[in-house]
Amino acid sequence: MIGVNNPLATGPRTKAAAMAAALATLVTAGCGGSEQGTMSASAIPSDRRNEPPTATASVAPRPPVAELAAPVPIAVETARPACASTPVRPLRTRSVALAAIVRTRASAYASPGGRVLARFARLNVNGVPTVFGVLGRADCAVRWLRVQLPTRPNGVLGWIRARDVELVRVQTRIEVDLSARRVTLYRAGRKLIGATAAIGAADTPTPTGSYYVNQRLLAPDPSGPFGPAAIGISAFSPVLQDWLQGGPIAIHGTNRPDLLGGAVSHGCVRVRNDVLVRMFRLASAGTPVVIRA
Repeated sequence: MIGVNNPLATGPRTKAAAMAAALATLVTAGCGGSEQGTMSASAIPSDRRNEPPTATASVAPRPPVAELAAPVPIAVETARPACASTPVRPLRTRSVALAAIVRTRASAYASPGGRVLARFARLNVNGVPTVFGVLGRADCAVRWLRVQLPTRPNGVLGWIRARDVELVRVQTRIEVDLSARRVTLYRAGRKLIGATAAIGAADTPTPTGSYYVNQRLLAPDPSGPFGPAAIGISAFSPVLQDWLQGGPIAIHGTNRPDLLGGAVSHGCVRVRNDVLVRMFRLASAGTPVVIRA
């Protein structure tokens, strides 16, 4: 159960408990989250130096907790031109992006109507909605969306049918500068948060690239090694491929603020707990995340 002192526990206790269980699954799987299978929290060591392991528990998928700020739905209309001659229209800028939330189920294709890359349910293994980061669209016999996928390899793209998802507008963006050890959050192009971060150690580095927030989870213990919550992103450790859930990456809090500014984690990005609380409230699912060296 999540404690009453968690600053992000805002709904019924049953919902908070479901989110806490989901985070227990996410953070122990390489301190991030993914679409892979259920896991036992005792199977994975805790994030790096002097941080205690998470409690031993077998975690099953749970219902999602509602987002703190519901994004505005965007209507998806159909179109008719032939696909081979239809250009891709970009749908992301530095100040506005779109998230695609699976309605019931969705398949990702290598090309519109081509080879299937992966299939996704409405909820991921952590019990929260499956979300894709939208990059563009093509209007064929049906409308197709070019999206980022929360799967290995890092940065993989696919095509999904627009009718299988609900589109929502996102105005936040997160940038992680590994050399400066800084995390910055922007909303509508304006900088709102800038903070010192701890990043992956030399042998377990934080992956660089373009990703997005694919899930937001509350911690079972807000005073523990992951702080009050984690912002899961669609990235995976480049070296911890054998970890459960594939070694997913997240931005989370810490109980060792003295290590901030160092390269000490298994690949996750740590910030002060108060910073994490502010970021969690602002960064909805689908928020673009850019990690650069």
